Amino acid sequence: MVIFIVFMVFGLFLLFASFFTVKQQSSVVVERFGKFHSIRNSGLQLKIPVIDSISGRVNLRIQQLDVVIETKTKDNVFIKMKVSVQFKVIQEKVYEAFYKLEYPHDQITSYVFDVVRAEVPKLILDDVFVRKDDIAIAVKRELNDAMTTYGYDIINTLVTDIDPDIQVKNAMNRINAADREKTAAEFESEAQRIRIVAKAKAEAESKKLQGQGIADQRREIARGLVESVEVLNNVGINSQEASALIVVTQHYDTLQAIGADTNSNLILLPNSPQAGSDMLNNMVASFTASNQIGETIKNQPKRVKSKNDHTSTDYNPNDTSNPTEEV
Repeated sequence: MVIFIVFMVFGLFLLFASFFTVKQQSSVVVERFGKFHSIRNSGLQLKIPVIDSISGRVNLRIQQLDVVIETKTKDNVFIKMKVSVQFKVIQEKVYEAFYKLEYPHDQITSYVFDVVRAEVPKLILDDVFVRKDDIAIAVKRELNDAMTTYGYDIINTLVTDIDPDIQVKNAMNRINAADREKTAAEFESEAQRIRIVAKAKAEAESKKLQGQGIADQRREIARGLVESVEVLNNVGINSQEASALIVVTQHYDTLQAIGADTNSNLILLPNSPQAGSDMLNNMVASFTASNQIGETIKNQPKRVKSKNDHTSTDYNPNDTSNPTEEV
């Protein structure tokens, strides 16, 4: 009875040991007496107990390996780069991936180091940031050429981080800040120049319009005075009396305007009844005196010089006996 139970237990053990399962997106390497026998894919599989053994399982899903490399650029700046490599085992080459390469992560890391340290020293720091995609393509090309032999397919490579030394980053930030301050100062100077030019143009236009206004005002005043004189002449008042009346009227209008303006400065003007007449007489006298001086200067004999003795004498245009030459 005991022997039967032992055989039953042993039989159940062999039965359960003959079956095994393989998960989706993975493969199992089966060896027979230590020698490669077969590769089993996902599902329920059968093997001979004791004779066949599962040597290992291979993951067929896409994996990612992050590699951090410290290298130097062409302008002698040390940087740390993080390169992410996405790869998977080719299902048709599970044998090569399992038997030919023992540590695939180390192998991939070595190739990434080799390519990055060959490409980055050719570039200055600014170009490393700009051409990071070119570096990633170079890494992928090199890895594909090397890892396909071992049954690995490189899906993609990404340069996910570029980290210069902290002092270099601070210097770059200061340069950027100084450049922006310079640009801001240039814009502020240009804006100030535009404001000055606009203000000067506005002042010039204002003075031009002000001059035109004054000219128009004086023109209208003169026209008004002419019309006033004509009206007064029509009622029997001569031009001199009309001028005196106009001057007196403007005199008192001016006094009234000054008194009405509280912000005006103090001006002393004659306010006697004969002030207007005195002002008119003074103006007429000054005009008469100016005309007399002009006539006197015009009628003065011209100074001439004799041909013989080189002396100057008065020249009378009506005297034809004086043999002199006008100078």
